[in-house]
Amino acid sequence: MRSLILVRHAKAVPAGVGASDVERALHARGVAQCAQLRRRVSDPDDLGRYGPTLALVSAAARTRETFELAFAGTSFVDDVTYSPAIYNGQRDVSADDLLAALAAIDTLERSLLVVAHNPSVAELLWALTGEVLRDGYPTAGLCVIGLHGAGRVDECAYELVERVVPD
Repeated sequence: MRSLILVRHAKAVPAGVGASDVERALHARGVAQCAQLRRRVSDPDDLGRYGPTLALVSAAARTRETFELAFAGTSFVDDVTYSPAIYNGQRDVSADDLLAALAAIDTLERSLLVVAHNPSVAELLWALTGEVLRDGYPTAGLCVIGLHGAGRVDECAYELVERVVPD
């Protein structure tokens, strides 16, 4: 069974005076969260069992850094696409927008990974599975959604399989 792995970027520093939101980097806590995720996706008996994936990553600095520290160079990811279209800072990115961007890279052969922003990831989780996370979608939070069916990601039946919240 293929999966869709939804990840909210790790904890980022606040934007400084006059700084751009898109360039916000990770906080030390975010770097630690990424290390936890990396250990888990590198373990074939843990999250690694959901790979290999094709990754779609927001072009914002904090999402790129989350991807690089948590996923890049592991056997969990085969290929990555960076997309300014899924960055929420310039426009509202809906669950439909995120799903359409995922469908555009879907080869039907591998699982998919998206590293993006809230509220888009929470809205996509709800739209696909009807699940609402009681405590919100935390930074570096990861949800694995099972994709049932042979079609593209936007043509499947969905089931929340696993939820991970790093410290």
